[in-house]
Parts: sequence; structure tokens; C-alpha cells
Amino acid sequence: MKIVDLTREDRDWTHQTASLLQESFEAWSTYEMARDEVIDSLQEERISRVLLSHEGEVIGWIGGQSQYGGNVWELHPLVIREAHRRKGHGKRLVLDFEKQVAQRGGVTIMLGSDDEHNQTNLSNRNIYTDVPAFIKEFRSEDHPANFYFKLGYVIVGIIPDANGMGKPDILMAKRVE
Repeated sequence: MKIVDLTREDRDWTHQTASLLQESFEAWSTYEMARDEVIDSLQEERISRVLLSHEGEVIGWIGGQSQYGGNVWELHPLVIREAHRRKGHGKRLVLDFEKQVAQRGGVTIMLGSDDEHNQTNLSNRNIYTDVPAFIKEFRSEDHPANFYFKLGYVIVGIIPDANGMGKPDILMAKRVE
């Protein structure tokens, strides 16, 4: 397996990546929406990397764009083909992304991890009452935030109701070293 840049010339990989995105996330409910997201990620100032099997199948994709004059990079999105999840592929892509960001002079990576399916103790709560306390008391057994915790990311904020009433976005970040 190898991780490579996704480029406009890679039409088959672009198609596979768009299909993977559409299959994996409700936010991209149609192939066209997913394809547009993938094509948008191919801009020169962005990072768009795919993990390929030995046969050339797209197993995973990670993307990102710079903010704050290149000091901060947003990791968005990360997706792994369902049959290949929980095998270290997501970690490989995130570590590669961190390396790419460092090579571009970035010092921080941030990401948002939605809680749309009541997977954390933040769901269906009025987080506005005490945001710092909710961050400190964050709990979940099966939310993607746990994956990022293992890689050294921390919660730096919460956007209450970002995905509808009681469905927050959990903002996480890590210094690139």
C-alpha cells in the first residue's frame, strides 16, 4: 500500500474517492456533491492524498487546506473504505497529513468532528451554559474523537447545535512537530 497525491489527472482515483465519500458520509448524499468536494480539494494550495491498495484501489482519502496564513491547516475530510477500517489506515493517513503540513510550514492542525448521532455526552444538551465544563467532561465510547485523542489531538472548542439542535461539532487541534 502507498499514499500518494490525488491530482486532476487521476480520473479513476478521483471517481473512486468521490464514491467512497458519498458512501461514507450523509453530508455528501449524492455522487455529484461528493465529486465536487473531491475536485475542489485538488487546488494547488490544498492537500489531497489517497491510500492505495497494491491493486490501485482507493482505500482511504485525506484532505486539508491552510488557514491563518499557512500556520493552521484544517484536516477535512478523512475517510476509509468500510472493509478497511480499524486496521491502522486512518492513522497512516493522518500521520502522512501531519508530515505534509510540516513540510509546508504549518504549525497546527485543526478539525471538526460532528456528533450527529448521539455518540457523546454533548448530544442533546445546552452546551452554551458552560462550554469549558462540557469540554472537560467530554465522554464517548464510539465517537471518532477517540481516534484523534490517540493521535494527540485535544478538544479546543465546541460549536453547539452546528448540525441541528443538540448536534454539536467538536473542534480538535494538535501542534505539528
